[in-house]
Amino acid sequence: MTGRRAPAGIRLDNLTLTHGARAAVHHVSGRFAPGSLTAVVGPNGAGKTTLLRALAGLHKPQGGAILHEGTARIGLLPQLAALDRAFPIACLDVVMQGLWPRLGAFRAASAEDRERARQALAAVGLSGFERRPVGSLSAGQTQRLLFARLLVQDADILLLDEPFNAVDARTAADLLRLVRDWHGEGRTVVAVLHDLDLVTREFPDTLVLARDAIAWGPTADALTAANRMKARMMAEAWADDAAACDRAA
Repeated sequence: MTGRRAPAGIRLDNLTLTHGARAAVHHVSGRFAPGSLTAVVGPNGAGKTTLLRALAGLHKPQGGAILHEGTARIGLLPQLAALDRAFPIACLDVVMQGLWPRLGAFRAASAEDRERARQALAAVGLSGFERRPVGSLSAGQTQRLLFARLLVQDADILLLDEPFNAVDARTAADLLRLVRDWHGEGRTVVAVLHDLDLVTREFPDTLVLARDAIAWGPTADALTAANRMKARMMAEAWADDAAACDRAA
């Protein structure tokens, strides 16, 4: 799960995403370059999670296209709240879910697969948690578990939805080291984040999203006070029943 990666990127061509008749992302064009480390920031309801789901193939575009550069495996880390912690499942089994794209529904996991899952748990600081039920974990431990599941996917493009939300400082620092490692290996990383100090310090590129792309490029250029204000003003003007517009490509 280490070493330099083959280049893999994603290009958006006039991408529009909707929830029913309501627009979520408007006519966004741009590129997550191979090996880039990009933060996606913006107000609540800006379409950030919808964009990640579309990049992962889980949300069909209403218009435009998502174009993949190179052959790539894509891994998605959902928001912490998306995991049903009441379901009776052990930590090792959660991590093994990351192998499903390779194993398929009917191929049994091998001893090597299980060892790989154990190593992923160790890598996120959860050695000895193999049989622990998910419901017994703290928020920080649960987020480490989701990172372990992502580790075994060995993806070329990693999509992270609020990866450091609701976790303690030590967990956030440990998980950030994994993100740095992925970037150092040449993987493409896209992360939805709210901590702008963290974005400025750690993420070379930023997409400021408020359904429209307000700015996209080097963080120092994208994350200006003027762009943040524009995103906030656009959010205050949103109508919940607004439909997707018909802007020309």
